[in-house]
Amino acid sequence: MRKQHLGSAAALSLTIFLSGCGGASSDSSGGGSARSGVADAIALAPTGEIMPDEAARLAKQASFGPTPELINAIVAKKSVAAWLDEQFTLTSSSYADLAAKPVPGNFCSTLTGADLTNCTHDNFSAWPMQMRFYADAIGKDDQLRQRVAFALSQIVVASEQDVHNTAGLATFQQILLGNAFGNYRDILKAVTLNGFMGDYLDMADSNKSQPNENYARELMQLFSVGTVLLNPDGTPQTDNTGATIPTYSNTDVKEVARALTGWTWARLNGAALTDNNNRDWSQPMVMYATRFDTGSKTFLGKTVAAGASQPANVDAVVDAVFYHPNTGPYICKRLIQQLTLANPTPAYVERVAAVFANNGASVRGDLRAVVRAIYLDSEARVVSQLPGKVKEPVLLATSLARAIGYTTDGYAFMTRDAGMGQAPFRAPSVFNYYPYDFPLAQGDGLVSPVGKLMTTSTTISRHNFLYDWTVGGDPTRGEFKPTLSATGTVPNWASWEANGANDGKTIDRINLVMLNGTMTPAQRQSLVTAMAAIKNSDPALQARRRAQAALYIVASSPLFQVDR
Repeated sequence: MRKQHLGSAAALSLTIFLSGCGGASSDSSGGGSARSGVADAIALAPTGEIMPDEAARLAKQASFGPTPELINAIVAKKSVAAWLDEQFTLTSSSYADLAAKPVPGNFCSTLTGADLTNCTHDNFSAWPMQMRFYADAIGKDDQLRQRVAFALSQIVVASEQDVHNTAGLATFQQILLGNAFGNYRDILKAVTLNGFMGDYLDMADSNKSQPNENYARELMQLFSVGTVLLNPDGTPQTDNTGATIPTYSNTDVKEVARALTGWTWARLNGAALTDNNNRDWSQPMVMYATRFDTGSKTFLGKTVAAGASQPANVDAVVDAVFYHPNTGPYICKRLIQQLTLANPTPAYVERVAAVFANNGASVRGDLRAVVRAIYLDSEARVVSQLPGKVKEPVLLATSLARAIGYTTDGYAFMTRDAGMGQAPFRAPSVFNYYPYDFPLAQGDGLVSPVGKLMTTSTTISRHNFLYDWTVGGDPTRGEFKPTLSATGTVPNWASWEANGANDGKTIDRINLVMLNGTMTPAQRQSLVTAMAAIKNSDPALQARRRAQAALYIVASSPLFQVDR
């Protein structure tokens, strides 16, 4: 682990933070401690209003990290529901322009050296998408849409690690971003015919002579019904022997695969369907009729008649999984785990799944209603020591940057995320970066999905990142300099320097944006002591160095790294 030069007072402060967190270092419930006066004020707030620390807590769950401005905006709305309603209307982030630039497979073939490298990065890698993702996560106002789309991207997974096509990746992710508050059936239909997904899970060019089963299997296993029958609260159903009951059979997989034969990529410039150099991943797949199995199929208790059209077969598959009673509890639990709690109670899952089944207007799969139910549920909103969830690397990075006040073109984040175990849109497999049911060590049955990423190597990388972007985060840092665009990454230390010798004001800001008002008096005093030990003849530089040390101490503590 990198050596920190913070002095004995800061080292002692860090020790106090680490020793005073109870069980907060995991997804399990943590030890209770006295809450700050700001946090206690929630109970005294007028009915229908929201206090700053609860606004900060909501921002942890529903954005890429609290900022003073976002907290103020939530407070001004006077309720969680009102802020959600406003967020549902915002659409400032987009990948559409990147999706609109498909190129032939040999587009870079005449280039060499740096030109070839740049052309490949621009057209056949995740780089433009990752930069856009981070720039929007830090700077755009449609935070909830982005956060839900990112959650969906870890449930319905298609990764650039296997398919190297920028326009195709952008098209796929735009489906999730554009439909984050739409209907889940629309997502299932769109991704089924998406060329990038068609390549990733081999539905494209699946032939009736040997139907490919990959997409058929993952559509059911991961994107909709799951592997075992569920009760409405997401708990497994069991037979009279106590064994779980499979949701689908291998025959179901084979029959769905038959129903999804006969599709291929659209082609650029009117090229023939056999021209693989001109595949167009930015458009929905098109029919290749001679490869389609026209026979009858039966899957999940539904039958498609012989002679039914290819689109009718796709609709039958999508409807079979969308209307399956498992899909609501299965998908809703995944979304809850991504957005609020790693270990939601069955009752929480059932309440949200009921909204998936019926949004109140007899509409199934309404994600706006589902997202609203997730955030308004008592388990999400109650201020308590309920189990939280470990920050995944992307959220660790964006939350720190937004708390400090960074602006960015996104590139600097790309230099650090893979080392922490999570480069956006490059999941190692269709099972995401981590399994949703990864057990929490000594957790008595609890899970910690992100815990899968907490290896010796990634833990050191997380720690070094936090140190480098706080104590070592001066604007001159190499990775902050413009590289792939003209802006680079810029930390706003001036806003911290403006506090001057008022260390209490700096601590108040850290307590609100990073800990949503939960800092104990002992922890606060430890920061006061550590900051007072840092001296500099330049008042502004002294204020910055003190803020950087305090930010590092808090960021490296479990109180920041586990969201509650």
